[in-house]
Amino acid sequence: MVDTKKGSALPRGLSSSDKVYLAPIVGKDISALKVAVRFEGGRFVLSNHALAEVEDWAVQENLIQNRLMQQISHLKDYAAKTTVWGHDEPLIMGIVNVTPDSFSDGGRFLHSDEAEQQAIKLLEDGATILDIGGESTRPGADLVGLDEEKARVLPVIKALREKDVLLSVDTRKASIMAAAIEAGADIINDVTALDYDRESLSVTAKSSAKVCLMHSAADPKVMQDNPVYDHVLFDVYDYLEGRIGACIQADIPRERLSIDPGIGFGKTLGHNLSLLKGLGFFHSLGCPLLLGVSRKSFIGRLDRTGEADQRIGGSLSALLYGYAAGVQIFRVHDVAETRQALTVWEHIEKTGLKDG
Repeated sequence: MVDTKKGSALPRGLSSSDKVYLAPIVGKDISALKVAVRFEGGRFVLSNHALAEVEDWAVQENLIQNRLMQQISHLKDYAAKTTVWGHDEPLIMGIVNVTPDSFSDGGRFLHSDEAEQQAIKLLEDGATILDIGGESTRPGADLVGLDEEKARVLPVIKALREKDVLLSVDTRKASIMAAAIEAGADIINDVTALDYDRESLSVTAKSSAKVCLMHSAADPKVMQDNPVYDHVLFDVYDYLEGRIGACIQADIPRERLSIDPGIGFGKTLGHNLSLLKGLGFFHSLGCPLLLGVSRKSFIGRLDRTGEADQRIGGSLSALLYGYAAGVQIFRVHDVAETRQALTVWEHIEKTGLKDG
């Protein structure tokens, strides 16, 4: 049961097992925050408070003071920054699937020359990042062998490494990560948050590669088999917090990390909507937030079922909701449409009524 009364007082005498989560109420304005308290036993309280009130409360709540102060520090950094990894926000990550079975464009760019041409098109359309994947992670997807995955992604990375773009490899396997970094990849995008292959942390730590840590509930083959959470938003938050901690312990600094709640990866329609509604909470983890909603099946469940390329309108709607919530990186199939939608949204947002 969640108490959403805005006037609710902040609870006192919290125990070390109680957890608090903070989020801006609106975009990058952190003068007022949403405060969610998850008590031991599962009860939740949600209320809105001024930042100064939350800071005073953090000082008084000794058992959770350090964690609260860290979240507040992360939110202040988030509000002050307008760049991610040296690039102006927002960053558009164009998807290049070198696979026969990806849910949206499987088989269209299976050959390296076709994938390279698609990547160049996405770059010309406005992509800041090109995300190159050789193994589908759609629900029900089969595992791809190491040699086959390398043969799919490495030629494309090598062909693009002189381009003015960040190159990302979408993989969960350490040997692919190592080979891709050597070939010129700048970013590791792992749907298992470096948790699938026990060598992934070590391989990444030895490099200067940036990392996208995504939440997924299970192996793609079975991840949609009745996914269950205590509270999906905060369960995913806790998981990503743990993976950030594992990276830092492995000498991968926070500055190289981004996080992705994993829309559609081991989630029901309700889970996906809850995560989208609560995106602002992830900013208190202190890493840029990546969102992947492009053409995903939850859109068809809300409107009309059909082919994935008929979900562009819903993709842009969810994407703009994420942008309003402060998301900094968007992983998309439709780069030109995304660029245009973000550009128009920004101009409307920046226009004052006096300008008319």
